[in-house]
Amino acid sequence: MENPGWRASVWADLTQPWDVIVIGGGIVGAGIFREAVEAGLKTLLLEGHDFSSGTSSRSSKMVHGGLRYLKNAQVKLTLDSSRERQRLIHEGEGLIDPLHFNLVNYQGDHTPGWVFGLGLIAYDLMALRWKHTHLSRQRLKEICPQLNEKRLEGGYGFYDAQTDDARLVYRVIQEGQAAGGTAINYARVEGLLRNSKGKVCGVQVKDALTGAEKEVRAGLVINASGAWADELRGKIGRSPRLRLLRGSHLIFSSDRVPLDDAISFLHPDDHRPVFAFSWEGATLVGTTDVDHDHPMSTDPWISPQETDYLMSAVNHIFECLNLTTGDILSTFTGIRSVLDTGKADPSKEARDEILWDEDGLITITGGKLTMFSHMAQRTLRFARKYLPENIKIDKDKRALDLVNGDKFKSILDYPGLSAEQKIRLLGRYSHNTPNLILSSHGTDFEKIQATHTLWAELKWAARHEQVIHLDDLLLRRTRIGSLLPQGALPIMHQIREICQPQLGWDDSRWQAEVLDYQRLYAQSYSLPQSLTA
Repeated sequence: MENPGWRASVWADLTQPWDVIVIGGGIVGAGIFREAVEAGLKTLLLEGHDFSSGTSSRSSKMVHGGLRYLKNAQVKLTLDSSRERQRLIHEGEGLIDPLHFNLVNYQGDHTPGWVFGLGLIAYDLMALRWKHTHLSRQRLKEICPQLNEKRLEGGYGFYDAQTDDARLVYRVIQEGQAAGGTAINYARVEGLLRNSKGKVCGVQVKDALTGAEKEVRAGLVINASGAWADELRGKIGRSPRLRLLRGSHLIFSSDRVPLDDAISFLHPDDHRPVFAFSWEGATLVGTTDVDHDHPMSTDPWISPQETDYLMSAVNHIFECLNLTTGDILSTFTGIRSVLDTGKADPSKEARDEILWDEDGLITITGGKLTMFSHMAQRTLRFARKYLPENIKIDKDKRALDLVNGDKFKSILDYPGLSAEQKIRLLGRYSHNTPNLILSSHGTDFEKIQATHTLWAELKWAARHEQVIHLDDLLLRRTRIGSLLPQGALPIMHQIREICQPQLGWDDSRWQAEVLDYQRLYAQSYSLPQSLTA
């Protein structure tokens, strides 16, 4: 592990005064952290578990314009999202990539095809681009031969985008760190400090590794803890206001469910939109939208009912594939927080971002992954009175650093990688890409089985990316735990050979980490036990 004393050094310096403390290392917290640092604010990001370990590594992986929100008349959200998506595709090339969708219509669908056609016209107009097309029944079968032909009418083609959400979070955090900010994972906020006027002025933070605690003070404290926001608000006596919704997903091998384009269709039972698309060398299917009533102290998992729901959907659209639960590589489940207005249908709750100032604690939650930079700027403007007077929040600032210049040109000239792989690495590792490539050689540049991930990435992450536990490495810094059979356990000997020296773990620590990882994978990334018994 590079600079093993780094964490101890950061922990020792926490008691210095800060301009901003951001609580939560998901995409919203990461965006605020980067934005605040870029604005010249002395900023500390605290994450109680691992960066992106909550919803931000378990999203649907889409950077989208919010087509489905038009149905709920959330026009401004769709407008803002469409334009932000285009900006992110430009700034995040190799990490945020265009994704062609085919929206499939069947006779008897709850929503007629022409309604989607009108929606797509509005969608393209909002994005200031004309990309959607009408697709005949025959054209859809050419695009996706395994589509169910029964009552197939036709459909529409349109563009959105996809990403590796956990890598996006970590890139944003690293860019904030490179600009002078401090971000530390496994640092849990246990309490909130108040000044003589009763305003929140800092936090009581606990190191999850050592148990040490410190009081850390700042002019502004931001609660960006997502689904845990009500828990933190409760520390200042505030009542819950959020509704937690669970979205679960299935991952299949691309051999079993081969797709070139994304497919979107209505579920045959409740007429909710369902999607399937190729992601990182596998095929992703989602999502559910149900109330989450389990404690947030445990990792969420897919229920048997959600599994049946998604299997019903995928066997409806790809009937000829005869898929069973035995074909599922892995599962994952994310928890969304929305303002609780008591609607009977969870999908009817608005997805707009929510901002509150409660005794000086600024809470930001809700919203969409696509809007993270917009939300960061809005949060800092909302909290302007707690910031130094000379600070300017630039609404035109980039969400991501552009990766260009002479040192990046040398990467594009590197002979050992395809052009696609070079762009992919630049998108994921930004300014660190040259060092990643220079520190790798030979077989490091081979792909890990059927994934798009290189062994070089695993090696780099283990040494340089604040990995504390094995699941940090296999489920977030890389995604091979979700993309390979049995969570990559069959190749653990190869992973150990490459990563144990980089992590600085002895044999006892390695074995303990593997056991913990197996337990976590069985609980939250596999099928429910009732379906595997």
